[in-house]
Amino acid sequence: MIPDRPWADVILDQAVDAACRGDLVAGATALAASRSDPERRSLRVEALARAVLGDSRSVEALVVADQHNPDLWLWLGRARLEEAWQLKPDIRARAVQADRLQIFHAAMDRARQPLLTAAALAPGDPVPWECMMWLALGLDRPRADKDSVWYECTRRWPSLYPAAHARMVTLSPDWGGTAHEMLAFVRALASRAPEGSPIPALVPLAHFEHTAAGRTPMSRSGWFSFDAQREIVAAAGRWSDRGAGAAHPRSIEAHNAFGAAFYLADLRRPARGHLARTEGRFSRLPWSHLGDPGQHYRRACSRLKLAAG
Repeated sequence: MIPDRPWADVILDQAVDAACRGDLVAGATALAASRSDPERRSLRVEALARAVLGDSRSVEALVVADQHNPDLWLWLGRARLEEAWQLKPDIRARAVQADRLQIFHAAMDRARQPLLTAAALAPGDPVPWECMMWLALGLDRPRADKDSVWYECTRRWPSLYPAAHARMVTLSPDWGGTAHEMLAFVRALASRAPEGSPIPALVPLAHFEHTAAGRTPMSRSGWFSFDAQREIVAAAGRWSDRGAGAAHPRSIEAHNAFGAAFYLADLRRPARGHLARTEGRFSRLPWSHLGDPGQHYRRACSRLKLAAG
């Protein structure tokens, strides 16, 4: 089992390993190589930011030495973003955690300038704008601001999967939207997703978001209504990573989403089909809705008689 590495990218594996040891050269090279591929670039900067969690100053040192490099500014901004999310207070306790909320917002705001600089240095790159969608969410900006950042991202790359995911979360009830708005968004997006895009996997993720808001973790029963199950089956039918060319960088994440949903619906055959293609690599979502992601991924694989790695 390979925790929290839901990708099939050897270069990224090596860069993350090196970054965890304090060597950032491979990470910078991996980001430079992804400039023409926003989907891969977004995945790589997200993973590399988490690899230096708590040590964003090491990336800052690289930026100081090469201030015209958009990759390094992007990495710094995303690293600060990931560090800030670690400080987020429990939403249910915000009224009694005003000081911690202020610290969270201050840390989040430190990501703004590096991301704006990355966007200025690479005007056609949608990834800084995708990161700024999470920034707007964390800072609880007005809806008009969130809509504006979403627009800037999609006009550069309309089908960027992580941006669509960020938009889905923005529209969720937990962040000021409604279940109706969130589900309508993912349904519309899935219906016109480009061939090979894993955007249809947002359908089960949206149902997880909707259902998790009204239930406790751990239980397998009652996650999805019959109508929701039927919709997830239809969404799975719209997506395949078996076409010509390389698989989408987020394919393993999508297999996790569909596999978890089918497992919880007791649809064993499609659950096996999707989880077998994760190759022991599980993603945080949607498994964290059940509790510990690794524990529940392993349990699902065991019950489906799959090797979890």
